[in-house]
Amino acid sequence: MTNEQKQSYTLRISQANKSGLVVILYEMFEDYVKEAKVSLQAGDRQALKLSLNKARGCVNELMESLHPEYEVAQNLLQLYLYVYRELLKCEMRKDDVHLENALKVMVPLKETYATVSADDDSPAVMSNAQTVVAGLTYGRNDLNESMADQGASRGFYV
Repeated sequence: MTNEQKQSYTLRISQANKSGLVVILYEMFEDYVKEAKVSLQAGDRQALKLSLNKARGCVNELMESLHPEYEVAQNLLQLYLYVYRELLKCEMRKDDVHLENALKVMVPLKETYATVSADDDSPAVMSNAQTVVAGLTYGRNDLNESMADQGASRGFYV
Protein backbone atom coordinates (compact mmCIF):
# COMPACT_ATOMS: atom_id res chain seq x y z
CA MET A 1 0.00 0.00 0.00
CA THR A 2 1.38 3.37 -0.98
CA ASN A 3 1.91 6.20 1.50
CA GLU A 4 -0.89 8.15 -0.18
CA GLN A 5 -3.29 5.25 0.34
CA LYS A 6 -2.23 4.97 3.98
CA GLN A 7 -2.80 8.69 4.53
CA SER A 8 -6.19 8.49 2.84
CA TYR A 9 -7.25 5.54 4.98
CA THR A 10 -5.96 7.27 8.13
CA LEU A 11 -8.00 10.36 7.35
CA ARG A 12 -11.12 8.33 6.55
CA ILE A 13 -10.74 6.24 9.73
CA SER A 14 -10.49 9.35 11.88
CA GLN A 15 -13.79 10.64 10.47
CA ALA A 16 -15.76 7.37 10.05
CA ASN A 17 -18.67 6.02 12.04
CA LYS A 18 -18.99 2.32 12.95
CA SER A 19 -20.43 1.15 9.65
CA GLY A 20 -17.93 3.30 7.77
CA LEU A 21 -15.07 1.57 9.58
CA VAL A 22 -16.34 -1.80 8.39
CA VAL A 23 -16.41 -0.55 4.79
CA ILE A 24 -12.85 0.73 5.18
CA LEU A 25 -11.73 -2.69 6.42
CA TYR A 26 -13.25 -4.32 3.35
CA GLU A 27 -11.53 -1.80 1.07
CA MET A 28 -8.19 -2.36 2.79
CA PHE A 29 -8.68 -6.11 2.44
CA GLU A 30 -9.31 -5.68 -1.27
CA ASP A 31 -6.17 -3.54 -1.68
CA TYR A 32 -4.02 -6.08 0.15
CA VAL A 33 -5.38 -8.94 -1.98
CA LYS A 34 -4.59 -6.95 -5.14
CA GLU A 35 -1.04 -6.43 -3.83
CA ALA A 36 -0.81 -10.16 -3.12
CA LYS A 37 -1.83 -10.92 -6.72
CA VAL A 38 0.88 -8.65 -8.06
CA SER A 39 3.45 -10.18 -5.72
CA LEU A 40 2.39 -13.70 -6.69
CA GLN A 41 2.70 -12.94 -10.39
CA ALA A 42 6.11 -11.33 -9.82
CA GLY A 43 7.29 -14.31 -7.75
CA ASP A 44 8.06 -12.10 -4.74
CA ARG A 45 7.41 -14.44 -1.81
CA GLN A 46 8.21 -11.91 0.90
CA ALA A 47 5.82 -9.31 -0.48
CA LEU A 48 3.17 -12.01 -0.97
CA LYS A 49 3.48 -13.12 2.64
CA LEU A 50 3.30 -9.53 3.90
CA SER A 51 0.23 -8.69 1.81
CA LEU A 52 -1.56 -11.89 2.84
CA ASN A 53 -0.75 -11.26 6.51
CA LYS A 54 -2.28 -7.80 6.26
CA ALA A 55 -5.34 -9.15 4.44
CA ARG A 56 -5.76 -11.78 7.18
CA GLY A 57 -5.46 -8.98 9.74
CA CYS A 58 -8.41 -7.23 8.10
CA VAL A 59 -10.42 -10.45 8.21
CA ASN A 60 -9.51 -10.89 11.89
CA GLU A 61 -10.75 -7.38 12.66
CA LEU A 62 -14.00 -8.10 10.84
CA MET A 63 -14.45 -11.33 12.82
CA GLU A 64 -13.77 -9.57 16.11
CA SER A 65 -16.30 -6.85 15.31
CA LEU A 66 -19.16 -9.35 15.03
CA HIS A 67 -21.86 -9.44 17.69
CA PRO A 68 -22.45 -13.17 18.30
CA GLU A 69 -25.90 -12.61 19.78
CA TYR A 70 -27.27 -12.01 16.26
CA GLU A 71 -27.89 -14.90 13.88
CA VAL A 72 -26.41 -13.07 10.90
CA ALA A 73 -23.12 -12.79 12.79
CA GLN A 74 -22.76 -16.58 12.76
CA ASN A 75 -23.26 -16.62 8.98
CA LEU A 76 -20.72 -13.83 8.51
CA LEU A 77 -18.27 -15.66 10.76
CA GLN A 78 -18.46 -18.73 8.53
CA LEU A 79 -17.81 -16.59 5.46
CA TYR A 80 -14.86 -14.87 7.12
CA LEU A 81 -13.39 -18.21 8.17
CA TYR A 82 -13.69 -19.45 4.59
CA VAL A 83 -11.91 -16.33 3.32
CA TYR A 84 -9.20 -16.74 5.95
CA ARG A 85 -8.64 -20.36 4.85
CA GLU A 86 -8.47 -19.28 1.21
CA LEU A 87 -5.76 -16.76 2.07
CA LEU A 88 -3.79 -19.48 3.85
CA LYS A 89 -4.18 -21.82 0.87
CA CYS A 90 -2.90 -19.10 -1.43
CA GLU A 91 0.19 -18.66 0.70
CA MET A 92 0.85 -22.39 0.82
CA ARG A 93 0.01 -23.32 -2.78
CA LYS A 94 1.02 -20.06 -4.49
CA ASP A 95 -2.17 -20.14 -6.57
CA ASP A 96 -4.18 -16.98 -7.22
CA VAL A 97 -7.45 -18.90 -7.62
CA HIS A 98 -7.71 -18.73 -3.83
CA LEU A 99 -7.44 -14.95 -3.95
CA GLU A 100 -10.26 -14.87 -6.50
CA ASN A 101 -12.38 -17.08 -4.23
CA ALA A 102 -11.78 -14.71 -1.32
CA LEU A 103 -12.71 -11.67 -3.41
CA LYS A 104 -15.90 -13.38 -4.64
CA VAL A 105 -17.06 -13.44 -1.03
CA MET A 106 -15.73 -10.12 0.23
CA VAL A 107 -16.57 -7.73 -2.63
CA PRO A 108 -20.36 -8.28 -2.43
CA LEU A 109 -20.19 -7.94 1.35
CA LYS A 110 -18.28 -4.65 0.94
CA GLU A 111 -20.89 -3.35 -1.45
CA THR A 112 -23.68 -4.30 0.95
CA TYR A 113 -21.98 -2.59 3.88
CA ALA A 114 -21.31 0.48 1.72
CA THR A 115 -25.05 0.72 1.01
CA VAL A 116 -25.85 0.42 4.71
CA SER A 117 -23.12 2.90 5.61
CA ALA A 118 -24.55 5.50 3.21
CA ASP A 119 -27.77 5.49 5.24
CA ASP A 120 -25.98 5.56 8.61
CA ASP A 121 -25.97 9.06 10.06
CA SER A 122 -24.43 8.15 13.42
CA PRO A 123 -21.52 10.28 14.64
CA ALA A 124 -17.88 9.46 14.01
CA VAL A 125 -16.26 6.93 16.32
CA MET A 126 -13.31 9.25 16.98
CA SER A 127 -14.08 12.61 18.39
CA ASN A 128 -11.76 15.56 18.96
CA ALA A 129 -9.81 14.68 15.81
CA GLN A 130 -8.15 17.40 13.78
CA THR A 131 -9.97 18.70 10.76
CA VAL A 132 -8.04 18.26 7.53
CA VAL A 133 -8.84 20.58 4.66
CA ALA A 134 -7.31 19.93 1.25
CA GLY A 135 -7.50 22.17 -1.77
CA LEU A 136 -5.59 23.77 -4.58
CA THR A 137 -3.30 26.59 -3.55
CA TYR A 138 -2.28 29.66 -5.53
CA GLY A 139 0.86 27.82 -6.62
CA ARG A 140 1.18 25.73 -9.72
CA ASN A 141 -1.45 23.03 -9.17
CA ASP A 142 -0.05 22.19 -5.75
CA LEU A 143 -2.26 20.34 -3.33
CA ASN A 144 -1.68 21.32 0.28
CA GLU A 145 -3.20 19.97 3.43
CA SER A 146 -3.72 22.27 6.35
CA MET A 147 -4.77 21.38 9.86
CA ALA A 148 -7.45 23.40 11.58
CA ASP A 149 -7.61 23.97 15.35
CA GLN A 150 -3.88 23.63 15.98
CA GLY A 151 -4.13 25.05 19.47
CA ALA A 152 -7.00 22.86 20.67
CA SER A 153 -6.67 19.67 22.62
CA ARG A 154 -5.86 17.11 19.98
CA GLY A 155 -6.22 13.77 21.77
CA PHE A 156 -8.52 11.26 20.14
CA TYR A 157 -11.56 10.09 22.06
CA VAL A 158 -12.88 6.73 20.95
